[in-house]
Amino acid sequence: MSYFIDVQGTLINDIDKQPIIGSIEFINNLNKSKIPYMVVTNNTKIISKDFHKFLVNLGFDIPFENYLDPFMVLNKSVKTKEVKAFGAEEFSNSLNQMGYNVNCEHPKIMLIASKKDFSSNDYASMIETALGDVDIVGMHATSVYAKDGRRYPGVGAILEMISYATSKNYTIIGKPSNAFYEEAKRLLNLQQNSNFSFKDITMISDDAIGDLCGVKKLGAKTILVLSGKCKDKKEIYPIKEMIDKIVPNISFIPTKRTVE
Repeated sequence: MSYFIDVQGTLINDIDKQPIIGSIEFINNLNKSKIPYMVVTNNTKIISKDFHKFLVNLGFDIPFENYLDPFMVLNKSVKTKEVKAFGAEEFSNSLNQMGYNVNCEHPKIMLIASKKDFSSNDYASMIETALGDVDIVGMHATSVYAKDGRRYPGVGAILEMISYATSKNYTIIGKPSNAFYEEAKRLLNLQQNSNFSFKDITMISDDAIGDLCGVKKLGAKTILVLSGKCKDKKEIYPIKEMIDKIVPNISFIPTKRTVE
């Protein structure tokens, strides 16, 4: 058995970004037991090496080769640096550091990431941009963006709104895209010199719609933790068949090679 592990709401909480009870111990136990895992996060705030360093400074003993976020695969999906970016200020700053022109006059790509306080004017700008000659790309497709104890529309919900308003399709960089999960599996196989298939992988996350449903369709097992954006198992009733197990938090998951 091996694991894909979400970060926000699973390893760290949504309010003060501190470790959730038992999460550091869970990672330590995986390391000690040599159980393969990849930390797969939809971080789009700070560049990958800095967010990984943030997790390490919190006490998580996660090697960088066990870490993957959308910034690390962005160049494979977006072949131009001429983009229009919608998201938190940190998102635009990180793209600038990576060499992207986030406010070019004639963008070829519209990139959307999480932000708590998108306004009606922001949504209008997204729709107006989407109606131009651009491709719509979500950095991920979270169902809900949890911040400061409240739940806001996630990037997945925003992408659906834009698609409905413009009759245009979109693509996704991070979770739950097949390409992102395939890259995580490839890295897992590389570091273990093995050949894991999705049926050998269990995904742990607090986002049933934005994380677990996608990887379940690929054949993985799924565990929903109620320590983040999903607060009650009743909330996932329409998709309950996609969830193999529900636990209060990650400390309730045994660190051994089979999911009970």
